[in-house]
Amino acid sequence: MKVKVLASGSKGNVTFVEDNDTRILIDIGMRCCYVEEKLKEMDVDAKSIDAILITHTHKDHIQGLHTFARKYKTKVYISPKMVSEIDVENIEYIRKTMTIKGIDVTVFRTSHDVDSYGYILQDSLVYVTDTGYINNKYFDMLKNKKIYIMESNHDIEMLEEGPYPYHLKQRVWSSKGHLSNKMSSEYLSHFIGNNTRVVVLAHLSEINNLESLALQEFNEKEENRKVSKVIIARQKEPTELIEV
Repeated sequence: MKVKVLASGSKGNVTFVEDNDTRILIDIGMRCCYVEEKLKEMDVDAKSIDAILITHTHKDHIQGLHTFARKYKTKVYISPKMVSEIDVENIEYIRKTMTIKGIDVTVFRTSHDVDSYGYILQDSLVYVTDTGYINNKYFDMLKNKKIYIMESNHDIEMLEEGPYPYHLKQRVWSSKGHLSNKMSSEYLSHFIGNNTRVVVLAHLSEINNLESLALQEFNEKEENRKVSKVIIARQKEPTELIEV
């Protein structure tokens, strides 16, 4: 499996996954031209993308969707509740388990202020962003995967003391908001196992977080320090290509 986060943050999120000659994007929250450019840098033709999995319909996760899907006739996987906000033709509804060409996908609910989902691909990659918490009932299925792309959105103290108005702060730290560094590291310490090779800390706030704080919180958990590679995903700087 090959994985590369092309963009991650409050201004746009896109992740590329390839396995068994199948190519998938998880979210497409950057403009179509940006996604085309980053795929081209990888020698990937945008026409070769087989499907796009959407986590939820906030702009930073679907900004480039309409243009890309219409231009390349890409199949788009969404929930029935997302239909009113996604105007493309080639739609498939997500199911708890499904196979997209050669890639097996498990779908689970996340907790955001819109209908939202996380994904497990090939029982190897876990993708979780934009959630206020992760339900305990999913813990067993999320354990001991090879790659975790996990939201580590904000530092609690920076958020409390930062410039956001109080109602926005409440939204971010609520059960339908975003994972803090502390919560992210706590969840990962439960999930990481002997099979885990790479952790990507994603969706860092440019205002309420620092890469150093996210890493520090992650490393405070003994289990997390066993991971050989930890990557910080950035807004307009794709990660290295991850291969497992």
